[in-house]
Amino acid sequence: MRKIALGVSIVAMLATGVAQAQDPAATEFREGFLAGSLDWSAVAERAKSEGTVNLYYWGGSDPLNVWMDSIVAPAMAELGVTLNPVRITGTKDAVDLVLAELGSGKMVGEGSVDAIWLNGENFSTLKKQDALFGAFAPLLPNAKNIEWDEADPRSLLNLRDFGVLTGGAEVPWSGEQYVCAVNADRVSAEDVPHSFDGLQTYLEANPGKFIYVKPPHYIGNTFVQEAVYAHNPDGTGAAPFQQSLDELGAAELARLIAPGLEYLKNIEPLLLGGDSGTPRYPEDSNALDGLFLNGEVNFNCKFGLYAVATGLSQGTYPEAAQEFVFPEGNMIKNKNYLAIPANAPNPGAALVLADYMSTVEAQISKLEFTGMPAGIDPWLLSDEDAAALAAASPGHTGLEAADLDANIAPDTNATLVDVIEATWLEYIERDSTDSIETIVTRAAENLNQ
Repeated sequence: MRKIALGVSIVAMLATGVAQAQDPAATEFREGFLAGSLDWSAVAERAKSEGTVNLYYWGGSDPLNVWMDSIVAPAMAELGVTLNPVRITGTKDAVDLVLAELGSGKMVGEGSVDAIWLNGENFSTLKKQDALFGAFAPLLPNAKNIEWDEADPRSLLNLRDFGVLTGGAEVPWSGEQYVCAVNADRVSAEDVPHSFDGLQTYLEANPGKFIYVKPPHYIGNTFVQEAVYAHNPDGTGAAPFQQSLDELGAAELARLIAPGLEYLKNIEPLLLGGDSGTPRYPEDSNALDGLFLNGEVNFNCKFGLYAVATGLSQGTYPEAAQEFVFPEGNMIKNKNYLAIPANAPNPGAALVLADYMSTVEAQISKLEFTGMPAGIDPWLLSDEDAAALAAASPGHTGLEAADLDANIAPDTNATLVDVIEATWLEYIERDSTDSIETIVTRAAENLNQ
């Protein structure tokens, strides 16, 4: 998320006494729900009286849109609420709308957006601007399907979003993991790399047969983050990258990411198109899929826990595609969420929608329609429900789920993402001769202006 051009935060605006448009009934409802003094029947009744829920989400997936229209909308209608799916091209558009409306004085109950599908920097931006409804997620009836116990390490993805504490202000809706696929007809099992050193060895013998999505696309950024983790000079992997930029500091960030960026710069001549001096970085995952399908590259790395199964069924992956572990111990996994803005016009309906999305039934149908992994946690479900969720999965090819689970790493803290991205663009794409420390310091200063 780029910086929002609001001259003052929402909190500061309130403190200066700017007149606000605010719905007293919505304020009372919000305060009562978050205090735990309202039972769910009161929420359901308010949702019916509101009548509509405006869900803003990325509308670029036909299967997801079909699921929304054919499954979610009827389910919400049974609960007395009309689903208004607002399909946007970028989550930032919804975030900007919320902040603009708050900035113009439209406070509790007076906005346009009831719920947003988001994660990472978008959530961090809303949290920093005090633009979220509050800690609603653990209070939902179906919060029982989500691990909230911080003593359980499996709760990490529910409690932190790109390293930022969620504080219950968003509810997990779906999950993903960065998974690599190999064309087994073109690469023998013994030549499949499982580390960045192994990848370099493979490319030295087979130049041009690998490429990753170009940053600043989030899929490209994630590959860069994995390289940075793997080359952490202290050997502590993702651990230091869970800190914020303020906590870590630009100089320390530069020291930690330098070996990974040096590696990525050194392998550029070995990448697709690298022999001509300019690697052919694809702009998005669809472009990478095309290169993989037509045999220009032998590997495909992107977010997609079930991408191989889905790609094989849709004909967008070569028939010999298989998942493989890469890089060992650093396969970034995250969740994405539904958040409710502070000024949601229909907060009761937004809560009912969030609760429905947390049901076993909704998660199973979403998985069946879209191949998007579950946001709920199967170990909390009954044996019957856990089996049904597993049966809805498209499955894995070449690996078991346990192999992927054994190599999980968390996302980079949201405050570091833009700095690492800007450093890649300057140091690698533009081939700057400035030191990495200089570039990181400059990027951090620019982002803080």
